[in-house]
Amino acid sequence: MSLIRRNFDVLIIGAGGAGLNAAVQLAKADMRVAVVSKVFPTRSHTVAAQGGVNAALGNVNDDSWHWHMFDTVKGSDYLGDQDAIEFMCREAIPTVYELEHNGVPFSRLDSGKIYQRPFGGQSRDFGKEQASRTCAAADRTGHAILHTLYQQNIKARSHFFTEYFAIDLLQDAEGGVTGALVMDIASGEPMILNARATLLATGGCGQVFRTTSNAHINTGDGMAMALRAGVPLQDMEFFQFHPTGVAGRGMLITEASRGEGGYLINSEGERFMERYAPSAKDLASRDVVARAIVTEVREGRGCGPNKDYVLLKVDHLGEEVVAKRLPGIRETSKIFLGVDPAFEPIPVYPTAHYVMGGIPSDRFGRVVAPAHHGPEEVVQGLYAAGECACVSVHGANRLGGNSLLDILVFGRLSGLDILEYLGEHPRHRLTDSSSEECAMARFQRFDISGEGITVAELRSEFRKVMEDHAGVFRTDEIMREGVDKVRDIRHRLEDVRLADTSRTFNTARIEAFELENLIDVGISIVTAALHRKESRGAHSRPDYPERDDRNWMRHSLYFLEEDRLDYKPVRTKPLSVDSFPPKPRVY
Repeated sequence: MSLIRRNFDVLIIGAGGAGLNAAVQLAKADMRVAVVSKVFPTRSHTVAAQGGVNAALGNVNDDSWHWHMFDTVKGSDYLGDQDAIEFMCREAIPTVYELEHNGVPFSRLDSGKIYQRPFGGQSRDFGKEQASRTCAAADRTGHAILHTLYQQNIKARSHFFTEYFAIDLLQDAEGGVTGALVMDIASGEPMILNARATLLATGGCGQVFRTTSNAHINTGDGMAMALRAGVPLQDMEFFQFHPTGVAGRGMLITEASRGEGGYLINSEGERFMERYAPSAKDLASRDVVARAIVTEVREGRGCGPNKDYVLLKVDHLGEEVVAKRLPGIRETSKIFLGVDPAFEPIPVYPTAHYVMGGIPSDRFGRVVAPAHHGPEEVVQGLYAAGECACVSVHGANRLGGNSLLDILVFGRLSGLDILEYLGEHPRHRLTDSSSEECAMARFQRFDISGEGITVAELRSEFRKVMEDHAGVFRTDEIMREGVDKVRDIRHRLEDVRLADTSRTFNTARIEAFELENLIDVGISIVTAALHRKESRGAHSRPDYPERDDRNWMRHSLYFLEEDRLDYKPVRTKPLSVDSFPPKPRVY
């Protein structure tokens, strides 16, 4: 097979907010930038972000990046690295203003300033009262940001490889990254893209679970590619279940609905969050609200004929407010439930939403990983940003409004750091022949037909196992069984067969590649979760109900080789202020 080879200064895999924000910094500096995306860029999952992006602008009431930092450290259940958190919260303010200047159509206050709404876990004066910090474009903030960044990239002439699938990273003899093998989805033809620097910005992995707010494209591709390149994944046991998914479907009902004054009730009409979070109530941290909803249902206070959900009320706000501030959730609710939230409550239940862990990176996007049980080293030529990366600014639980902030701040900083890296490394490194051979072998492995289990059957079984064994509440027995089942599914992947490959469109092969990625990422989640013997943030273990700072104030590192786990300490020293020491996390 004659391989097409293309050379670029920078290869960016993923065209969501992180990838596009990095690309625009580089393209404006006249770098040759290739952006690979398996969907059209404006269909990247950033488009689904609803509620807003956090920044202490102080447009509604006085605010401070220091208060924002406190909330983020507390929200992380003290597992977040405080130097990275300080950096993100300080950078939030200029980042939002840059978005505004680039054309993001934020909602406005009567004064003309950017509208900011209250969100869960956000406070003023270090926890004393509710803050209004989340900058919003109605409830379609991600949509507005993604389209703006795409337009800026078109203007800057970034080169898009749209509907191409990244198969594997390529490496030199020392383990540095030299680019990637990709596949044209339409033709099925492989292509090698060489680059002096490669940025993974492939988003999350929510499709590991059966019920999720994530799009079908969120299959952990970048994380799995990093694993196969010898890079561990960090803190994968921490997976956030958003408290308000559409009951039985999983699509998201934004936290903005509670920020605007909505609240949850059980079958008895009780505002039950007053029992679980007396101060913050319905605007407590997401993990707190999700566990409260599951507990209400388990104890028989759920709503509906099967008592398997609770109700979210926004109808008391009035049709005008719902139409102006929450048009997206009104449309979603009407389409999928036949419910108009301006007049009746919405059935909701927690849904798999966001992974706090990912590819270990520093605040400049550089991937850092221990090499062969040695000290941490920067992986030459490799960067990661967005949900696929772990800086770590979210720790054990992400606050709403910090995800868009994460991808924008660290996407931008990755682009700027890559510019410096390119200045120091003016030439392409040579790809090791064995790395290319391994990538091509993987490309060809699913070109098979005949008798055997189908991708759809194995994927469905895998996602149910993950939901049953790594959900909101976890115990040793449940997770140990889950680890065994997922490992068995990984072995059975060898038996996967496509339909007659002479007549099968290439998406069938893509689904097989995605399933392999999901399984590798899923094993990292259940393995790390089984071994963390405490409850912290989104990781809730009834058999170990307390947070254990003495033994578990550390990040997990999962290596694909031998399913090995290692650990490293949390960085508790900020850049310029005093540390926030661990305290009981109450709302």
